[in-house]
Amino acid sequence: MQKIKIFILAHPELFTIFGLCVLFYVIFFHGIGDYALMDVDESRYVLMSKDMFHSKDFLTLYLNGEYFFEKPPLYFWGECLSFALFGKICEFSARFPVALYGTLMCFVTYFLGRKIVSRGFGVVASLILATSLEFVILAKFAILDILVSACIWFSLCSGIMVYFCKEQNKKYFWWMFYIFSGLAVMAKGIPGFVVPFGSMFFISIYFKKFKEIFKPQYFCIGLILFLLVVLPWHIIMLKTYDPLFYNEYIIKHHVARFLGSDVIDRKQPFYFYFLTLLWGFFPWVVSTLPVLIRKIIKRDFRFREVGNAQKFMMCNGIISVFTLLFFSSSGTKLITYILPIYPSLACLGGYIWFNYIERGEYSRIIDKTVYILGCLFIISGITALFTHLFLPAEIDCIISEVKPIAIVLILSFGILSVISAAKKKYILVFFTYVLFIAFLSAFCTGKIFQTDYKFGQNDLIQFAQYAKEKNKTMVTYRFFQKYSLIYYSEQPVIFGYNYTISDLTRELNNGHLLIVRKKHLDDIKTLKYTVVQEGSKYLLIQK
Repeated sequence: MQKIKIFILAHPELFTIFGLCVLFYVIFFHGIGDYALMDVDESRYVLMSKDMFHSKDFLTLYLNGEYFFEKPPLYFWGECLSFALFGKICEFSARFPVALYGTLMCFVTYFLGRKIVSRGFGVVASLILATSLEFVILAKFAILDILVSACIWFSLCSGIMVYFCKEQNKKYFWWMFYIFSGLAVMAKGIPGFVVPFGSMFFISIYFKKFKEIFKPQYFCIGLILFLLVVLPWHIIMLKTYDPLFYNEYIIKHHVARFLGSDVIDRKQPFYFYFLTLLWGFFPWVVSTLPVLIRKIIKRDFRFREVGNAQKFMMCNGIISVFTLLFFSSSGTKLITYILPIYPSLACLGGYIWFNYIERGEYSRIIDKTVYILGCLFIISGITALFTHLFLPAEIDCIISEVKPIAIVLILSFGILSVISAAKKKYILVFFTYVLFIAFLSAFCTGKIFQTDYKFGQNDLIQFAQYAKEKNKTMVTYRFFQKYSLIYYSEQPVIFGYNYTISDLTRELNNGHLLIVRKKHLDDIKTLKYTVVQEGSKYLLIQK
């Protein structure tokens, strides 16, 4: 045993990376193929990747047989590589790339934190990122926001390293900054360069190095590298599909979506992302926010010593504020857009928690938040035992599969966190939070998704599989696109949101299957039809 301890102490980096690998596997990869693709975005993007993989057209995106000029193709290329690597298209191969991007972001956070501050800080910051609620969810969800976030973060890490590396290495980090910014553009367009370029603009002012940005060996070569990444695909698309590509991709889905919400009807108030972070940065926001509020009230913005750690925190503060204000100023707001902010928030939160673990700093504030959150979880766990007394029987039955493990997890988290804080075992408090989210991600995500699917999506998947077996075309009535229908039926679907009774009659006469919500049955009472399958929310009918 003594020899093992000596070996571990002699190779701390090896065992640190090994431990992080185990945790990241549990958080991001475990069970990602055990539940169906979720509507709308996940099934849509995987469907498009599947079509690209089969068609071998790796430039033009299609959705349900029509051009799709809303996004660049980088995410879809990654999906195709995953399909080729695993030799099949399935839920696991579809989610593997996003889980990998999330893992790489956490490792980059660790290595950056270790380089600039310390190994302990790098571990804390990377684990806070890996266990931030919204980040965990989207890193197991096959959509492109995690990819653009990864490219933006890699770009910003390269830019930050410019101010912490040797003079002769600066050019390499500037070049990587431009390359990853270009890849971020190829992942999602405008935000891919606005967030890193805007953040670095203010970071350079903070370091009083603004003029250095424009040194030819940095700016000129970097700009060439950026354009080499970005221009080829855009030029090909403009030449091939002009003016359709210009109007759809540039004007509608970049300029118009930023200036207004009319394009996809996603209007939200300016403070929308401030509220999103209250749950998206859970559980760390519960402790981090009170500490920041205390600093604001006491106007405690200065560091006792302005060393590398403090400069690094200022960089992350600038990135967080700029990212939040940029996305908050957009006319179109979706919950997923704010994802690029989490690495910088994790570093800020990591600094607070690292000092709490190492020196007990902020212990009075953080301990109070631990007690409050722990007690709330204990109360919630006990209350969940009696859901049958106040929930409708149907809903209680639907959640019954996930309820036992959720109760055990919630009660364990609440009790352990309170006990650890009471005994001043600060590192145990931290790992209680980490393990809570890790177990929630690994062992509850699939059950939570499957429980959610019982409220309607399971119906659609079953209908799609039936249509595939019978080789029938499906038509929907009075609900927007559900791409799981296309993915699981492997054929086009007619989405007839505004169909009239005569339109539905025509489709039924053509031998098509019709999907209708139960609440809309009165709309089609004049139709003559037979119910093929009945789900919890939808009916599948034919003539």
